[in-house]
Amino acid sequence: MIWRVSDTSAKPMLSARVYGELRDAILRGDFAPGAALKPQELASAHGVSLAVVREALVRLVGDGLADRLTNRGFAVPLQSDQRWQDLAEARAVVEPAALRLSIERGDLDWEARVRATHHRLARTPAYEAGAGGVISAEWSRAHRAFHRALLEGSGNAVLLETFDRMWLAAELTRRWSAGRGPARDAVAEHRRIEEATLARDADAAAALLAQHFSLTAAALTEEA
Repeated sequence: MIWRVSDTSAKPMLSARVYGELRDAILRGDFAPGAALKPQELASAHGVSLAVVREALVRLVGDGLADRLTNRGFAVPLQSDQRWQDLAEARAVVEPAALRLSIERGDLDWEARVRATHHRLARTPAYEAGAGGVISAEWSRAHRAFHRALLEGSGNAVLLETFDRMWLAAELTRRWSAGRGPARDAVAEHRRIEEATLARDADAAAALLAQHFSLTAAALTEEA
């Protein structure tokens, strides 16, 4: 059976597809910061209706990957926006606090997840081969899995939901900051966080995680 765009049953599937494609394109850097996201052009490019594209764009706004501008449609957020510093500050407060709870409450199964997700992250290439510095999708998944595993020992669903909401927008800032600012050794940063966590050294682990976020935020303030 061939679905028509007007079918109400097909619309959510089309919207989810377009959302995923636009999300990935924004995160890859296919759209520059501040670039207009024009529904008519996107509808034509993706072969869907305006309604489908608008649904996808509204969802991107909710994720922090697009802005809805008064009387001007949609656009990729600006890199200089204060919200990114606010986001980094929020993560530097929330996630180290959640990590402290994980270290206090986490069991052996949690330790095993932290160790396993770090092992995968450390052994996954960060960049696509021959893609000119494009972040590997597999590495991005491993990166998220490690950071989330650090907090799962807290057993606090609200904190984990907060992490999930902040992650996508933070992923955009991380990609923008890549290659900017002082040289970083992300492999060493993650290793030190893992070691302090598994050593149950809450003060060191929390400080290292906060510093991890502050380095990304600092890179965004550097001139391109």
